[in-house]
Amino acid sequence: MSSFLPATTESIAQALEAKDPSESISILYRVLGDPSSSPDALRMKEQAITNLTDLLRQENRAEDLRSLLTQLRSFFSLIPKAKTAKIVRGIIDSVAKIPGTSELQISLCKEMVQWTRDEKRTFLRQRIEARLATLLMESKEYSQALTLLSGLVKEVRRLDDKLLLVDIDLLESKLHFSLKNLPKAKAALTAARTAANAIYVPPAQQGAIDLQSGILHAEEKDYKTAYSYFFEAFESFNALEDPKAVFSLKYMLLCKIMVSQADDVAGIISSKAGLQYLGPDLDAMKAVADAHSKRSLKLFETALRDFKAQLGDDPIVHRHLTSLYDTLLEQNLCRLIEPFSRVEIAHIAELIELPIDHVERKMSQMILDKKFAGTLDQGAGCLVIFDDPKTDAIYPATLETISNVGKVVDSLFVRSAKIMT
Repeated sequence: MSSFLPATTESIAQALEAKDPSESISILYRVLGDPSSSPDALRMKEQAITNLTDLLRQENRAEDLRSLLTQLRSFFSLIPKAKTAKIVRGIIDSVAKIPGTSELQISLCKEMVQWTRDEKRTFLRQRIEARLATLLMESKEYSQALTLLSGLVKEVRRLDDKLLLVDIDLLESKLHFSLKNLPKAKAALTAARTAANAIYVPPAQQGAIDLQSGILHAEEKDYKTAYSYFFEAFESFNALEDPKAVFSLKYMLLCKIMVSQADDVAGIISSKAGLQYLGPDLDAMKAVADAHSKRSLKLFETALRDFKAQLGDDPIVHRHLTSLYDTLLEQNLCRLIEPFSRVEIAHIAELIELPIDHVERKMSQMILDKKFAGTLDQGAGCLVIFDDPKTDAIYPATLETISNVGKVVDSLFVRSAKIMT
């Protein structure tokens, strides 16, 4: 690195006026090299750090951002702890905006957690640990994330830092949901709501709570309540122009489809709010809604294939659409076999436009689940459907008579006991 530049407004202006980003970055590094620790110099260095962080992020120089955090450790001892926390979190956020840096973010957070422990910066450490737990969850390291959170949540409860507690409880709810532990996910979400009720919660955080509430209600098949939570989340994120708004809207449409109100989907998409988010996610949900309205498995499978990223790779949408596909398949099969007492499986497969082995497997499952009475004659490749056995009315009548006789006998026994005494 060349000789330092004085940390002044002129040096910052020189960096901003540079012809290319690499020249600006070089000037800002030289400003940070100024040994002066006067209040004005420190303020200018803070400005230089902000500008340098933005430039390195734009240039996708994640490793340089990591090195910058290490270089700034001596500078952090000269400024207030609150400013240090803001700068550290700002740099970590900038690294997060660079694609393909998950592993780097995890190692960076671990480094900073160790540094904050050594420097006894508890407030900052807790927030970096919460960030680390989020990264571990995204990397599917669920057990590590839970272990980290279990220690952190006790510490934060003791300090009664409610804003951080809301974040941690919400994260814990997401972790338990990922591990398919619904009771614990609901308990953690209730804890997050309780903590949130005691303080002012920023709209983004409130939106995240509503989004998680909707996901948990949808998991319990309570799609109407889930829809209202997703709507609340959408309003919060939409007001902030947060990218999560499109996910909330997508899940709102999913709820409409799941309660067989697929016709409402087109109306929501063409509304003023929906038109802002037109794109593959909404196109995917519209394709599913059209397939559901027409009860067409072929259109359903086409939608799943054409919009794999939007439907198959989203675990929440995928889980509910798998259930919807099964229901739709069962309804179609029941409708097709209704006129027959014996029918070739190949004929049913041709009518429903699905592979024979797929249809055969589903039919055997439906027979075991008593969705209809019948048997598969695999030798002849046929499905034999039995008539619904009519329940003889004599059996319930007999049971009722025996029950009444029992009551009479009990009554006579009580009377005879009184006479004997």
